[in-house]
Amino acid sequence: MYEANDSSVSQFVFLGLSTSRPVQNFLLAFSTVFYVTIVLGNLFVVFTVTFDPHLHSPMYFLLTNLSFIDLCLSTLTVPKMISDLYSGHKTISFQGCVTQIFVLHTLGGSEMVLLTAMALDRYVAVWKPLHYLTIMSPRVCLLLLCGAWATGLIHSVVQLAFVVHLPFCGPNEIDSFYCDLPWFIKLACTDSYRMEFMVTANSGFISMGTFFLLIISYVFILVTVWRRSSCGLREALSALPAHHLDKFLAILDFLVTPILNPAIYTLRNKEMKTAVRRLSSQFLSWKIS
Repeated sequence: MYEANDSSVSQFVFLGLSTSRPVQNFLLAFSTVFYVTIVLGNLFVVFTVTFDPHLHSPMYFLLTNLSFIDLCLSTLTVPKMISDLYSGHKTISFQGCVTQIFVLHTLGGSEMVLLTAMALDRYVAVWKPLHYLTIMSPRVCLLLLCGAWATGLIHSVVQLAFVVHLPFCGPNEIDSFYCDLPWFIKLACTDSYRMEFMVTANSGFISMGTFFLLIISYVFILVTVWRRSSCGLREALSALPAHHLDKFLAILDFLVTPILNPAIYTLRNKEMKTAVRRLSSQFLSWKIS
């Protein structure tokens, strides 16, 4: 697939976030601390939900997969950025760049669909509470998850189908710390206007579709709870995944948004706090015995 184009460029050079060495040292420390936090936080969510039977529900099943995608999104770019900041060798091979773009759009598309599935889960919980476990059965949850990954994969394949055969003859500098389609296309030795339009339209379709589905579902949820009680409205607002719009508007933010997921669902969620205490007690009892 990579050798099929007429490129003389074998690698790309990242310009990074700054050319100042003190700023790079700060970014190195900052990104390292944040990445470790991302890994520990999201693994903590996955571990807690997996090993606590009380959290084996549709909402936490979807939450666990969201944490996994968050972790993968950060791991796709941040370790490379940390390595580049440390060594000063900010390059990536042509094949590596295409691979990074492919995985990035697969994960990004999957995450947006998964966020919609989480909104659907909350919609059913509010509108059909007595039939919630029947509607959101394990089979349905698995189908939603498979649909999310399939959508992300198709979206990524379609995106790359537009650009993988573009010729590249220089320059080879990317004004960022990772590869993505907008910068990749701009470096092609051809008129890229139509290509940029098609790629933007493809991304915009899935992004705006997800956005409107989220908005519509939350409007229905809030209207329903408002009719029941104002107290219930406050509870619903605290239960909604508050980072959904942040993720939609800042999907390329690999260092901040992946921290929001474990922070919101552990610091603001009573069930997660109870599960943590329960698992901690079991661990201490096992260690003592």
